[in-house]
Amino acid sequence: MSKLALLRHGHTAWNRAGRIQGRSDIPLDEQAQTELACYSLPSPWDQAMVWSSPLARAAQTAQLVSGREPLKSEALTEMNWGAWEGQHGTDLIADPASGYRHIEDWSWDFLPPGGESPAEIWQRLEPWLANIGENTVAVCHIGIMRVILARAWGWDFDGPAPFKIKRNRLYIVDMESMRPETDPIRLIRQETRI
Repeated sequence: MSKLALLRHGHTAWNRAGRIQGRSDIPLDEQAQTELACYSLPSPWDQAMVWSSPLARAAQTAQLVSGREPLKSEALTEMNWGAWEGQHGTDLIADPASGYRHIEDWSWDFLPPGGESPAEIWQRLEPWLANIGENTVAVCHIGIMRVILARAWGWDFDGPAPFKIKRNRLYIVDMESMRPETDPIRLIRQETRI
C-alpha cells in the first residue's frame, strides 16, 4: 500500500512580499535555503521516492531536505494564475471588480483570468497520481497541495478548509483509499547536516 507525502516548498522573495507566484520560476531566498539545510525527512520518508515540481523553489527544497536530486514532473507545477501572477493578493481582494476570491469562496471551477481552475489541475495530476506505486514524497506548491488534499478530505472549496498547509510538514495521503492522515508529520530539525 503506497502513501504520498506532500511538502510545500520553502519561502521565496515573492512569498514574503505576498505576491502570487504561480508558474513564475522564483528561487528560494537565501534565508529559506539556510533554514531548509537544517531539516531532513523523517523515517520512513527518508527512504521514499522523491519527486518535485520542475520550478526551482520546489526542486531546491526537495534537494535540501532529502539530500538527493528529485525526479521532476510537470504535473506538480503550480497552478497557473494567469493575469494575476506577480500581483499582490491583498490588492486583488480589495478590488471587487478583479474577481479574485479567498479560497473558501472558490469552487472546483474557479478560474483566474487566463489561468487554470482546480478541476483542471486535478485533470493533470490524476495520471501522475495513478502511477504512484511506492511511498513517495512530492515537494510542490500550495495550489497543488490544496487540490490533492481537497480530494482526499472531500472538500469542495466551500467554506473553511478541513486542513491548514504549513511549511516543513508532510501531509500524508493513502493512495489506495485516497484518504488523508489527519495529522501532518514534521520534518526533522538538526543544527548541522553532513
